[in-house]
Amino acid sequence: MIARALRNPAIAEVLTGRPLHIVAVGKAAAAMAAAFALPHLAIRSGIVIGTHRHQELPAHLEWIESSHPFPDGRSELAGRKALAIAHGVHSGEVLVILLSGGASALMAAPIDGLTLQDKIDTTRKMMAAGADIHALNTVRRHLSNVKGGRLAAACVGTTITLAISDVVGDDLHAIGSGPGVPDRSTWADAAAALKRFGGDAHASTVRALVERGVEGVVPDTPKPGDASMARAHARVIGSRNDAMEGARLKAIERGYHAVVMPDPVTGEARVAGPEWLSRARERLANVRRPSCVISSGETTVTVTGSGVGGRNLEFALSIAEAIRQWPSAAMASAGTDGIDGSAGVAGGMVDSTTMDRAARAGLEPPGNFLAANNSLAFFSPLDDAIRLGRTDTNVGDLQVLLID
Repeated sequence: MIARALRNPAIAEVLTGRPLHIVAVGKAAAAMAAAFALPHLAIRSGIVIGTHRHQELPAHLEWIESSHPFPDGRSELAGRKALAIAHGVHSGEVLVILLSGGASALMAAPIDGLTLQDKIDTTRKMMAAGADIHALNTVRRHLSNVKGGRLAAACVGTTITLAISDVVGDDLHAIGSGPGVPDRSTWADAAAALKRFGGDAHASTVRALVERGVEGVVPDTPKPGDASMARAHARVIGSRNDAMEGARLKAIERGYHAVVMPDPVTGEARVAGPEWLSRARERLANVRRPSCVISSGETTVTVTGSGVGGRNLEFALSIAEAIRQWPSAAMASAGTDGIDGSAGVAGGMVDSTTMDRAARAGLEPPGNFLAANNSLAFFSPLDDAIRLGRTDTNVGDLQVLLID
């Protein structure tokens, strides 16, 4: 994806012949920075903020291991260092933001008047209430000194963001909470998101700050047209479409007749699963066997239980009973980053034999595990949790159905 982006004349024009300063942040940060650090580019300084280091990361780029899915002290240190890099870019130089999903937690700089713990508690409560990424990041942008265009605004030079998207719709304002692009959302939007997801459960300090923002006491994030964003450029250089195309080509290579369902898979995971399976059945009506259905997106989970799981595990578990009616069928849902929710695995697999094997293992019905948000406890005894480890990328979730 980086190589493809650097062949783009508009991007090459911004980068060529100028001193560059790098802030790479996200689950793909280390791999992106390693691919970007080419001899012909005049990189003067740089930091790389991620979950694990890439073996090819150049020594002249500072590595900062940070925290995900919730920020910690390392995240705050990373946020301060990113702002220091931005402040050090001169007018004839370029700040390059290599951005990928996960950046919102990995790089944190709470707005004045809030603590990092305030931000963590707010994010936890919103996620537990089923907040989607757009609602989460609207609030995150407004509670941060680095998100919502504020990192780019801190730079007097040119800024270019090259983003790998984990967000349905590839909205640059939502990817990593948009540190390098102007923010269309307002304090009023942040207030509405807080009220919808968590309401009065949020800390009084957070609610009071947002109220002051709505009243115009606290400045809003930089908007389109603001002078501070006049030299900010941004491009999405990779997305879930790249993952689906890669899966399609691999399926064909293995002898499957592949069908891609392009519409994003969204909504509550346990509801979206059966709906998805019904659509897949329709798409397969006139497809020769063996066949493969591919889709992508990102669902959500409203947490009401205390178990261990994630959206991909719940998505797959929600169709475990229905898929037993299909002879020779197998389905998987997995996060392309290799991590699904609290489970620490990529996702789960179900097939025509899942329910029979579950019965022999003495497992309760899937609905019981879903009610407790404890989907990992269903998949682990069957050895049907998908364990990939971290993958150096993040473009949302991928679903694959195979029929032999």
